[in-house]
Amino acid sequence: MPYYIADFAGMLVPIILIVIVVIILVKNIRLVQQARAYVIERLGAYSTTWTVGLHFKIPFIERVAKVVSLKEQVADFPPQPVITKDNVTMQIDTVVYFQITDPKLYTYGIEHPMIAIENLSATTLRNIIGDLELDQCLTSRDVINTKMRSILDEATDPWGIKVNRVELKNILPPKEIQNAMEKQMKAERERREAILRAEGEKKSAILSAEGEREAAVLRADAKKQQQILEAEGEAEAIIKVQTATAQGIELINKAMPSDAVLKIRALEAFAAAANGKATKIIIPSEIQSLAGLAAGIIETVRDPAAEAAKRTSAAQK
Repeated sequence: MPYYIADFAGMLVPIILIVIVVIILVKNIRLVQQARAYVIERLGAYSTTWTVGLHFKIPFIERVAKVVSLKEQVADFPPQPVITKDNVTMQIDTVVYFQITDPKLYTYGIEHPMIAIENLSATTLRNIIGDLELDQCLTSRDVINTKMRSILDEATDPWGIKVNRVELKNILPPKEIQNAMEKQMKAERERREAILRAEGEKKSAILSAEGEREAAVLRADAKKQQQILEAEGEAEAIIKVQTATAQGIELINKAMPSDAVLKIRALEAFAAAANGKATKIIIPSEIQSLAGLAAGIIETVRDPAAEAAKRTSAAQK
């Protein structure tokens, strides 16, 4: 064999060994992500629990026994038949919210922990519902949830599990009870609707009455204001007439009229009064004498020709 072939074969073996060692080392490097934990066994026994970060596993000696999620998890279990205190069979399905707090206990504490939680929740639910009647079961969900959470949390603590919440997802009573409940709910809904309609009509009537009352108040205020304005107008007119009369009297007093002028003014006032609708007029004596004087003056100034014709006609008769 040529010497260069022997040298190559001698170099190839170490290279292969180095590559194999590198591959083994790389495969044993583990990067633990957030909210996860690795349970490590060494020679078949629990060794440690890896948390977030970069870790190296000893080849052929250590192994990853279980990868555990530390996030909150949800277990939705199928409906379970339960019997109430008054012998009513119902179907109830539950939802359990839990979280793994100890990966070592979760790995080695119990086999098939989810099946164990399901069976434990079904048993606990039957025990709790068996002490309650149907009406209590339908109206006491919070009480049932609290009791179940407390019991399950205590029971799963040795398994490294913490139960955060338990919720009753559905409570399904028998069909005939459901029909009766639906009828009752319908009647209650109709009763509430009737009450709401009555309250609405009552409020509408109240608002209408208040509107009428406010409108009446406004009309009364408007009429009152109109009457006030009319009275003020009449008062102002009276004041103006009285003022004019007073001013006229004042002017007459300043002019110092004679008795004849005053008597003529009185006659004019009497003529104006006679034009009214009065059925009885009392004539002062001064005006009567003045009227006679006026009649004499009229006779004096009458047409002489007319007087002569009158006398001729009388003589012929």
